Amino acid sequence: MTRDKIKPILFSIIKHQDPEQLKRQIPRDIVAGIVVAIVALPLSIALAIASGVGPEQGLYTAIVAGFIIALLGGSAVQISGPTAAFATIVAGIVASSGMDGLVAATIIAGVLLILMGVFRLGTLIRFVPYTITTGFTAGIAVTIVAGQLKDLFGLTYPAGTPTIETMDKLSAVAANFSTFNVEALIVGLVCLAVLVLWPRVSQRIPGSLIAVLAGIAMVSGLGMNVNTIGDLYTINAGVPQLQLPQLSFDLFREQLPNGFTIAILAAIESLLSCVVADSMISSHHRANMELVAQGVGNIGSVMFGGIPATGAIARTAANVKAGGRTPIAGMVHAVVLLAVMVFLMPYAALIPMPCIAAILLQVAYNMSGWRTVVHQVRTAPKSDVAVLVVTFLFTVVFDLVMAIGVGMMITLVLLMKRLSDETEVRGWKYYCDEDSEVTHLRELPKSVRVYEINGPMFFGMTDQIAEISVKEFTRYLIIRMRGVPSLDSSAMNALENLREYCAENDVQLIISHANEQPMKTMERAGFVEKVGREHFRTSIDDAIAHTRELLGEDA
Repeated sequence: MTRDKIKPILFSIIKHQDPEQLKRQIPRDIVAGIVVAIVALPLSIALAIASGVGPEQGLYTAIVAGFIIALLGGSAVQISGPTAAFATIVAGIVASSGMDGLVAATIIAGVLLILMGVFRLGTLIRFVPYTITTGFTAGIAVTIVAGQLKDLFGLTYPAGTPTIETMDKLSAVAANFSTFNVEALIVGLVCLAVLVLWPRVSQRIPGSLIAVLAGIAMVSGLGMNVNTIGDLYTINAGVPQLQLPQLSFDLFREQLPNGFTIAILAAIESLLSCVVADSMISSHHRANMELVAQGVGNIGSVMFGGIPATGAIARTAANVKAGGRTPIAGMVHAVVLLAVMVFLMPYAALIPMPCIAAILLQVAYNMSGWRTVVHQVRTAPKSDVAVLVVTFLFTVVFDLVMAIGVGMMITLVLLMKRLSDETEVRGWKYYCDEDSEVTHLRELPKSVRVYEINGPMFFGMTDQIAEISVKEFTRYLIIRMRGVPSLDSSAMNALENLREYCAENDVQLIISHANEQPMKTMERAGFVEKVGREHFRTSIDDAIAHTRELLGEDA
């Protein structure tokens, strides 16, 4: 298999692509970058607000992280920036620990992502179960919806109202629904209708841009009493500036769990986006280089006032559909957003908050994957459905950190249970009859007992090893291990106990057909020397013949 080198895809394209073909492609990438920037502009602002930070910080993220990840990344068409997956966790960190806490958590995540890429762990992301990603993605969608009800209905909350957790948001909506603003709801519904219906009119111009223009026209043109971004936030235009936050060892230690969560989310989201992009352009991404780029991009983002970033599937798909085929499109998208920051950012103050809510509601709907959830519930095994539902509920009721942790724990327990059920410890019978399988096996001396183990030997099946027994007349116990692919330390300890049991009953233990990994484990544990290397035989026939020889010697 070709070694997956950690090398930026941009340099690979420039080095290996035909110069004439590259010259023809660059204009297309520039156009695609401009199109993606138009798509990313309202989304970046909306996702920043949903994350509890200023609207310009979403653009900082798309500019800095988007440029760095495109330059260094392992996918030719990946577009990175703020995504809905981070909104809830970022909002929680900012509310509890401020921007310094978010910077510390994101730096931790960036370092972890870089290490994951350097140590070539990109392929390990596939071991995160699909049920967990489906569950927490649907849960994030619900939390986003809960967070947008306030602006959609134009509600007003008393100062100090807790709105960090999803349940707090829903309680605040219920308690303050009397402040409902009809005009805000009208603006939100019109913008939502534009988002849904506009793709039927044009696929080239993003519906989010039209929705923003429609919202501004309604509120400013008709003088509607609806909050805008400028009413709630101070817009800071200009080039992102390097910021040196106040960090400490205690802060890094406090944010370590959040850093792990951001790293796992960034890895899953970005590599999933890469896989989707590969299917669209018939290409192959470099997973490890993508992780390194995501790590560097996230550190760069927060150092310039941004928030965590990852690959954005919708923006990546828009890039491909617009003709983008090299990382130049991603870098152009960042440059165009930088120009918007410098020259047009003050106009963002005119965007109505219900319009932002409508955009985020569409994002939540698209990411919820409700059809996938329904299909999983109908067709998946009950244990998998349980993992999905628990992960979903924990994401909504508690937080993403706990949801992923509990989901992985339940998955591992279920995996151990399944492996334990698949592992069989079966003893051969002493006599043959019409219903016995021994006629298909071997004829054994009466003093020889054979147990056959099939499946991995691990801590979940040590009790089965402990149930192995011998008769009073048994002198040799053969353990047939040809069906054992692996052996862990707990099962190794169970084998040690079995050897002691055999020694107490004056029975010689013989191992038949130990595979490579179990054999190495037994050698390292000193088990081979205790049993006697001569009692490790290559096949069951050899083991039985060995016992006959030993029986002859005894006689």
